[in-house]
Amino acid sequence: MCEANAYLKDGAEEVLFMEAVDIIEPHEEGLKIVDIYGKQKFIRAVIKDMNLLNHRIVLEKG
Repeated sequence: MCEANAYLKDGAEEVLFMEAVDIIEPHEEGLKIVDIYGKQKFIRAVIKDMNLLNHRIVLEKG
């Protein structure tokens, strides 16, 4: 499986935002994130870092 977990950077800490992320779509005011089950979330954030080898996406509120 190639899904990644998305973490929200909160200061020095990273908090799990969504597991098994399959799709990230950019929108004017943030990101729409969809997991492998079709569950969707919208967040006003930007992608801070992506390491797909380690299945990690780090988001930062924007």
